Amino acid sequence: MIHSLFIVNSSGDVFLEKHWRSVVSRTCVSYFLDVHRESANNVPPVLSTPHHYLVSIQRNGISLVAACKQEFPPLFVIEFLHRVVDTFEDYFSECNENVIKENYVIVYELLDEMLDNGYPLATECNILKELIKPPNILRTIANSVTGKSNISGTLPSGQLSAIPWRRTGVKYTNNEAYFDVVEEVDAIIDKNGQTIFAEIQGYIDCCIKLSGMPDLSLSFMNPRLFDDVSFHPCVRFKRWESERILSFIPPDGNFRLMSYHVGSQSIVAIPIYVRHNLVLRSGEQSRLDITVGPKTTMGRTVEGVKLDICMPKAVTNCSLVVNQGKYTYDTVNKVLHWDIGRIDAAKLPNIRGTVSVAATNSTLETTIDRVHFTISQMAVSGLKVNRLDMYGEKYKPFKGVKYVTKAGKFQIRM
Repeated sequence: MIHSLFIVNSSGDVFLEKHWRSVVSRTCVSYFLDVHRESANNVPPVLSTPHHYLVSIQRNGISLVAACKQEFPPLFVIEFLHRVVDTFEDYFSECNENVIKENYVIVYELLDEMLDNGYPLATECNILKELIKPPNILRTIANSVTGKSNISGTLPSGQLSAIPWRRTGVKYTNNEAYFDVVEEVDAIIDKNGQTIFAEIQGYIDCCIKLSGMPDLSLSFMNPRLFDDVSFHPCVRFKRWESERILSFIPPDGNFRLMSYHVGSQSIVAIPIYVRHNLVLRSGEQSRLDITVGPKTTMGRTVEGVKLDICMPKAVTNCSLVVNQGKYTYDTVNKVLHWDIGRIDAAKLPNIRGTVSVAATNSTLETTIDRVHFTISQMAVSGLKVNRLDMYGEKYKPFKGVKYVTKAGKFQIRM
């Protein structure tokens, strides 16, 4: 399916390439680079060239471009490319050009194991870590002296079982399982603060540290809330279709159990509001005044608040004063970044000042493109966990199970 993989930096240079079936000339990426140089944000995910299909994703300032010679399901390749970046982040804590160049040996070893003759083989991090040891200083020095590699000489035990995503013989002194519900709101709000359109993209991330081969089942009080779902391969899909229960044998360690989508037909209460007063006049100094405050947070603290405000090309500079956080203005991309942090209800964050506008005949319009915020232990969609059952070897219930469920976060300790 995938013949070659090219990794391109933000300048449009290919700094790493990997071939599986046959060597594909780097010139095939020129079709992607031509579009990338014109507008990096408008590159289509699939490009058709005379001899190849180029599938690409962009993350952390780099682009991963897969070259395929025949037709294929494009989402399948896109998902694999995202899995490659997630694996690099799990191994190296971050994924960018410098990190990849510093660990290019391990990167090639990972790509060799993740893809076999162009088809995905091992994509679970806990299995890959049995095959290829994560980098550390002592292991790097020892390998340099002895000439050994990070690749294990034995096949992971999970690869020989019917459950390839979990290692066999896992033992923990303290059995623990953590589940985090993360939700992202995508909304369009008019100048009066009314919600025109809103939808939610949610994820359930897990950290499972349980001995043996546990079998878990998780049910929700309102499972019909989900419009679209995507599961980890460990989930038994037939039981979800019939009973709306997540039944699974989890991998060992961190993984994403499911992602879900809540459509615009559901009532979504936006937790914060943004009041702004901005009128731009060509060739004049214009005033800007923006205030941010909590709306419906159920007593929770709003943290990590950031605003991205897209300015017209005629805006040359900004002279602003903030009572909380700090701001920067990108004169190239014409984006005003305001990093607020935590919102204090007693003193609402405010930014005001003047905006310099050059003389122009084009329309002067500005939009608040993105608002980042974090609210712990709160699910905007109203998702609630009903029950979590855990079984051990031969379906024996775990004894002494205690778990706490909260909106947006729940954990189990035994």
